[in-house]
Formats: sequence, structure tokens, C-alpha cells
Amino acid sequence: MNDGDKAAVSSRSISGGASDLFMRMKSFAIVAAFALSTAIAGCSTIGSQIFTNNYGPMTDAGYQLPRIPIEKVPFKYRRQVVSYDTDEKPGTIVVDTQNKFLYYVMGGGEAMRYGIGVGREGFEWRGTARIAAKREWPTWTPPSAMIRRQPELAKFAGGMEPGLTNPLGARALYLFNKGGDSGYRLHGSPEWNSIGKAMSSGCIRLMNQDIIDLYDRTSVGAKVIVL
Repeated sequence: MNDGDKAAVSSRSISGGASDLFMRMKSFAIVAAFALSTAIAGCSTIGSQIFTNNYGPMTDAGYQLPRIPIEKVPFKYRRQVVSYDTDEKPGTIVVDTQNKFLYYVMGGGEAMRYGIGVGREGFEWRGTARIAAKREWPTWTPPSAMIRRQPELAKFAGGMEPGLTNPLGARALYLFNKGGDSGYRLHGSPEWNSIGKAMSSGCIRLMNQDIIDLYDRTSVGAKVIVL
């Protein structure tokens, strides 16, 4: 092999090595970019599934849920996986009314935590119940006591149609106790700015995107503890 041939082989080797290095660096960049985008989107991996705390616009059962301006909601009230030490079995829901949190027990020392709105003064309650029914885009029927307090609600005595302005929002979980229907619900709400506050008539409200997430995790018969 003459000097020209050796130079050609050396050139090809360098070129091939550079090409291999470029491809490896490109693959690494793609993986890193994916990991970064996942972190920015607020995703966390649990087992083989990825959950997200995305609060963007979404279409659900034909309804167009608007984006929640989540930047205006304190971070602690946004949906997130947290460490949670409890003897309750996975699938149990624990409502901390004082701190305005709802925990869905996942097991392994973790829970999905949601920010909530709770009952205003005079409408607080404590106790244990179970989820007896689940409804997507439920009809809201104000109790007779509420209609007496707010006569303008009499027009909804037969039920308010589902929709974006319905007080029960996109989902409702119906709480029963030993006496039957407690009258209380875990439900969505279009009033995202009420999360972290005490202003409901006793029901526990979540942002619509959060109640959809909780609804999909929860089974009928699940235990609910309200502290």
C-alpha cells in the first residue's frame, strides 16, 4: 500500500469515527431532551405509567374544558405525588380539610395529592364514608335546605343540566355512610380560584382536571376519610 492509499484509509477511518461519535451524541441529545421535556411538563413515572399534572385545555365527552391558569394556583395545591405514611390500604381517599388537601393512597409510602376547596364555616363535617356511585358530567340538584337559603335556585329543583357552569363540574363521586346518602360529594368545579379556600356548602371540590384524574383512579366502594 502506497502513501496515497494509506492516507485515504486513514481519512476514511477518521471520517467514520467522527460519524459514529456524531450519531452517539445525537442519540444522547434526543434522550436528554425527552427527559427534560418530561420534567418541564410535570410528569412523574410510577411503575410503567406516566402521570401528568397538565392543566391545559381538553375535550371531554364533547365539552371543551378551558385551560386553568395554573401559574395562579399555589404549587402545593397542584396535583402531585408525595410521600404519605398511612396504614390505610391503596385506593383509600383521605381528605385533610384543615390543610385543604385530598390524598389518594397509592401504597409504597406514596399518595397522589390534590388541592381542594372545603365547606365554609357552619358547613364543615368529619367522618368516614364510601363512594357509592360515580358520575361523569353529572346533573346538579340543590338540596331543599339550599333552595330555602337561596330561593333563586328554585329553578334547578328538578336538576341543572351538565355543563361547564354546573357546580359539580366534570365528575362527581357520591359519598354514602351507614345512614345512606350523606348528601356530600367529591366533585369538580369551574371555580379553580376556590381551591385552598373554605367556601362550599360542605362538599369537597377539586379543579376539573383534577377530579377527572381522581375519578379514573377511584373505584366504587372505596373508603373516604374526612379529617
